Amino acid sequence: MEWTEETIERLRALWAEGLSTAEIGRRMGISKNAVVGKAHRLNLPARPSPIRRDGNGGAPRPPAPRRVTGPTLPPLRTSEIQEPVIAAPAPEPRPVFQPKPAVREPAATRSAPVRSVATRVGRASVCCWPIGEPGTKSFRFCDAEAAQGKPYCVEHAQIAYVKVRDRREDAA
Repeated sequence: MEWTEETIERLRALWAEGLSTAEIGRRMGISKNAVVGKAHRLNLPARPSPIRRDGNGGAPRPPAPRRVTGPTLPPLRTSEIQEPVIAAPAPEPRPVFQPKPAVREPAATRSAPVRSVATRVGRASVCCWPIGEPGTKSFRFCDAEAAQGKPYCVEHAQIAYVKVRDRREDAA
C-alpha cells in the first residue's frame, strides 16, 4: 500500500475517533497490521489494550515474581542417596565371518540352501529389537533373523511399522 497525504489524514481522523485498528483497516480497505504499523511510525497516541483485565481496561500486568538465587531444592540427606546402577558388561563382539567364494555346482547336484551363522556378515541380518530393561543383566536383543531390508524380524517389524491409516483408526 502506498500512503498518500490523503490516506494519512483519513487514518489520523479515524484514529482520533477511537475506532479499533481492525475497524480502521476495514474502512480504509487495508489490513489491521498496516494500520498498526503506520500509526506507530506516525507516533499516534497509544491506545488502551482491547484485552480487558479485571474490568479496568488494559491495566498493566503485575510485576513478574522475583527470581530466586541459589539452590531451590533442599540438599539430599546421605541416607537418601542410592547406589548408582551399574550397566551390565557389554557382550563380547561376535566374530565377523567372511563368506567363502561360491563354488557353482551343476544344477542337478545342488541342494536347498542351508542357512548358517557363517553366511551372515555383522549384525545387519539379525533383529535388533530390545528385550528387557537397559542396564540390567537380563537386557538383550531379539537376535532372530531380520526381515529383508528391515532391522527387525517379521514379528517385531509388524509392531514397529504401523500404517498411518491404522493409527488414525485406533485413535478414533
